[in-house]
Amino acid sequence: MNSRFKLQVSSFKPRAPAACGLELAACSLQLHARRSRALGVTLLEMIMVIVITGIIGAAIALFIRAPVQSYVDATRRAELTDIADTALRRITRDLRTALPNSVRVDGTGKYIEYLQTSGGGRYRAEVDSGGLGNTLDFTFADTLFDVIGPVPSLAAGDQVVIYNLGSGSGSTDAYAGGNRTAFSSVAGSTITIAAKQFPFASPGKRFQVVQYPVTYACEAGVLRRYWGYPISAAQPVPPVGGNSALLATNVNTAACSFSYTTAGASQRTGVVSVTLQITQSGESVRLFQQAHVNNIP
Repeated sequence: MNSRFKLQVSSFKPRAPAACGLELAACSLQLHARRSRALGVTLLEMIMVIVITGIIGAAIALFIRAPVQSYVDATRRAELTDIADTALRRITRDLRTALPNSVRVDGTGKYIEYLQTSGGGRYRAEVDSGGLGNTLDFTFADTLFDVIGPVPSLAAGDQVVIYNLGSGSGSTDAYAGGNRTAFSSVAGSTITIAAKQFPFASPGKRFQVVQYPVTYACEAGVLRRYWGYPISAAQPVPPVGGNSALLATNVNTAACSFSYTTAGASQRTGVVSVTLQITQSGESVRLFQQAHVNNIP
């Protein structure tokens, strides 16, 4: 047993360090070469990837085109509706401040005009129990009167109107100036005006404060608001002077219209009807709205 063990030990010969190092270097080079070949991409593989990606992209685009187009169309319709609705709301809000019986529409139905008021009140028609108070006299050109109740807000350039019956009514037409005079000043509850003999007293002892005329116009594919121009007996189409602002574009001028009708035995109620159509990129939105106007002078 001992001699066999010695034979095995004596027959073992360790390898030279230099030979072992050469084998490890060769193995490393082989692994590096294999990895390089594994990471490389051939031209054929690149072309196949491009073709497959294109096919997949075309298929995806085919499926999502309709939903995307529907979203774009819905967004455009919502935008057009919002523009038209905002313009109609503005017109309706302004008409609530119109001087009674001052709304008028031209023959084409493309222009509507009214006199905008900032407020009003009741004038003193009789003296109080002590014989005091400044009454508004209709027998001569009066220059001042007392206000019964709250005094409205007045500013330079405002005008006082009493008992307006509308355009073409002669001396009771505020556009012609028969029942309109300039405001001068206010002290307490007393309003001073330019000397004026008003033709008729108001049954309700009312007066209105007019600021300026306003016109809404459908012209040349837009909806425009004019204001601050001189008051004229004849309706200006379009107004000259003053200010203007653009309310909406892409307006179908042919489909845009204004109309004004009165109702009741004494025509104390008026209705303004507005039709507005906006067209863009083949899409059209058409809105119709009515506004009630108080015509009690």
